[in-house]
Amino acid sequence: MHLRDRLSLRPGTLADAGLVLVFVAVLVLAALAIEDTWGAGYWQFDCAAGAVVCVIALARGRDRVWAAAAGLAVAAVAVLATRFVHLPAEPGPAMILALAVLVGSAIRALPVPQAAAVAAAGLAVVAGAWLSAPPLSSGTVPRMTVAGWLAALTIGLSLRSLDARRRATTEKVRRDERLELARELHDVVAHHITGIVVQAQAARLVARRRPDTLDDCLADIESAGSGALAAMRRVVGILRDDGDAASTTPGPEQLGDLVERFSGHGPEVRLRLPGGESAWPPEVAGTVYRVVQESLTNVVRHARHAKSVTVSVAQDRRAVTVEVVDDAAPAPVRHHHRGGYGLVGMRERVEVLGGTLHAGPRPGAGWSVLATLPVPVAEPR
Repeated sequence: MHLRDRLSLRPGTLADAGLVLVFVAVLVLAALAIEDTWGAGYWQFDCAAGAVVCVIALARGRDRVWAAAAGLAVAAVAVLATRFVHLPAEPGPAMILALAVLVGSAIRALPVPQAAAVAAAGLAVVAGAWLSAPPLSSGTVPRMTVAGWLAALTIGLSLRSLDARRRATTEKVRRDERLELARELHDVVAHHITGIVVQAQAARLVARRRPDTLDDCLADIESAGSGALAAMRRVVGILRDDGDAASTTPGPEQLGDLVERFSGHGPEVRLRLPGGESAWPPEVAGTVYRVVQESLTNVVRHARHAKSVTVSVAQDRRAVTVEVVDDAAPAPVRHHHRGGYGLVGMRERVEVLGGTLHAGPRPGAGWSVLATLPVPVAEPR
């Protein structure tokens, strides 16, 4: 499992662990209360039924529709049982809490028709609890059931709205990143095509005066055309906005200027570049620059206590690897900050080019951003 996947699973795992403790505590307290008011033995049915629904709630991530249906079905059976058997009113506190988790998570995550069906089924269980309550009872259980259903509905709808806004913002960031990359590559391809036109004009003159050099001119034209086509193939499906001016694509030599600028606003930055000349395709060079720029910006914003940052760029025949590592002490809120939309933009740009991006805490202290970008291997002519 990748580091990114482990980080995405961690919050849910911690939340479920907390739910386990809450469920156990509520089951125990409810059993003690029933034994105190009803006598020994009456708590067993409530505890068993509540435990079943709690287990279903903890397993809701596998299939939210079936989990909600199963939990509500168990609750309905428990309500009917208390109607015909002398038992404490159901659903009990633990079952109400588990049903709230099931209904709320379904409303948050499921498509609208299924979410509405789960909410309606929850309302049916609430109505059954009211109808099954003894005539002279205080109505505490029905009121708790209504409160649980309303809480699930409110929280589920709120989180659903928040998720929708987050998805819209993420999609906008991805779209903007695609447009920026397309502008850069459009500028590169336009440069290639301009060169092809100039070389073709020169070839016409050479063909008349020095026919023996015509093959070299045609080879240059072929090389320029192949470079332009390769760049275009790597952005198939990316929309381009012609209304904005295209920016120049930064090369490896400009990373030194970038690092120097950031060193004046934050911790010391060390840059390690591959030896020799680095012939990167323009889209790869621009992406390397962007990954380093965004990573250093995040260090300045969210890791002010870092003492040093290391930017390492390595290259072989098939890939360019760039890693930005800082040594800041771990902070509780750092995961939230680093999971922002700048990371979304970086990942979108890297994945469009067929690469991978991993970001997360390092063992002990510090944060690492690691991007690997494939470099097309030139085919021999």
